[in-house]
Amino acid sequence: MPAESTLFITPEALLSHWQGHRRLTRRVIDAFPDDQLFSFSVGGMRPFGALAMEMITMAVPMVRGVVSGDWSTSGSRDPRPKQEVLRLWDEITEQLNSLWPQIPPQRFRETLTAFGQYTGVVHDLILYVIDNEIHHRGQATCTCVRYGLSRRHSTSAADVQRDACPDHAAPAMIGACG
Repeated sequence: MPAESTLFITPEALLSHWQGHRRLTRRVIDAFPDDQLFSFSVGGMRPFGALAMEMITMAVPMVRGVVSGDWSTSGSRDPRPKQEVLRLWDEITEQLNSLWPQIPPQRFRETLTAFGQYTGVVHDLILYVIDNEIHHRGQATCTCVRYGLSRRHSTSAADVQRDACPDHAAPAMIGACG
């Protein structure tokens, strides 16, 4: 890659994009009955609570590592009440908002090794975390439909647009999974 290149997306726009996905994912978490979040699964998939805890324990460690080189992880992925998952989700959102501006723009094009084992360009490592969230939210949406929660979890085009989420496939995904 040439030393001088035009940005495809600004760091601020990437964070806004990610936070749009996070708002939508939070609504999916909230749609689950507390007693089913860590126990109900479809077709051998992990329960959505386990997926949500994976997302929670990936986001800040990745961004903190990019900022400081501290790749430690200390978050437990153990089951917990839904309100605790939502509290952690909100806490992580605020931590992302605080850490993100500390990433120098040129850092997104640097190559590093995350967690001592994943070598890649910073923007690719961050996009992996975002893509993982989208994938797990898709799994959860299928579970919502299978569990009969689709009416409680609105993914109308207006809701998606309101959340500033470019994932316009969400309404079609519900039809495909139902």
